[in-house]
Amino acid sequence: MTFSTAIRREKMFGEGRPRPLDRNAKVRIMVLARALSHRTEKGKAYGKLTAKFLAVLESLLWGFHNAATGRCFPSYDSIAERARCAYSTVAKAIQALERVGILTWVNRIARVREWSPERDLYGQPTRRVRVLRTSNAYTFNDPKPPPNSSTSDSWTGTPNQDLKLTSREQNAPLETALDAALLRLGQAIKAKEGLSNGESANTAP
Repeated sequence: MTFSTAIRREKMFGEGRPRPLDRNAKVRIMVLARALSHRTEKGKAYGKLTAKFLAVLESLLWGFHNAATGRCFPSYDSIAERARCAYSTVAKAIQALERVGILTWVNRIARVREWSPERDLYGQPTRRVRVLRTSNAYTFNDPKPPPNSSTSDSWTGTPNQDLKLTSREQNAPLETALDAALLRLGQAIKAKEGLSNGESANTAP
C-alpha cells in the first residue's frame, strides 16, 4: 500500500506571505544550498541539490525576490529564462528546495470577472466571477548562524576564502559540512563589521 506525500498547498489572494530578507540572509541561504549540493554518496556527482537547482534558487533570490517587501511570485517561464534551464527543471528544483527546507510557497489566486455564455431571463448577456490560480508566492527560510559563532576576533581572509569548504569538510557528513559553512559565514560577517567599525573610529576627528 502506498500513501500520497503531496502537500496540501494553501491558496491565497494577493501576495501570499512575503518575507523580507537582507543581503546577509540571502548569502546564508546560498551557502546552505551549496553545502547541500556537495556529494554525500559514492558514485553520485552531487548531493541533495544539483547545479541547475542552485541556478534556479539564485535567480529567485537575486533576480525576483524584493528584499524590502519580500514579494516573490515569478512564473515558471520567467524563472526558466533567467536560470537558463527547462520549464520542467524549474518545477523539480522548487520541489527539491522545499524538501531541504530552503523555501516554501503558496498558490496565488485572483477573482476574474468575465462574460458568461449563458443569458438572463431577458436574453441579455451576463457576467460571472471565476477564481483562477495566477502563480506561486515563494517564501525563503533564513538559516541564521548560531550566536557567538566566531572563535577569534582576528581577520583571517576574504569572505570568499572563509566560506570555501575544505576537502575534509566536503567529505564530512552533511550536518558537519553545513555547520562549517555557516560558521565561516558568521566569522566573515563579524570580521567585516569589525573592520567597518575600526575604519570609522580611525577616521573620526
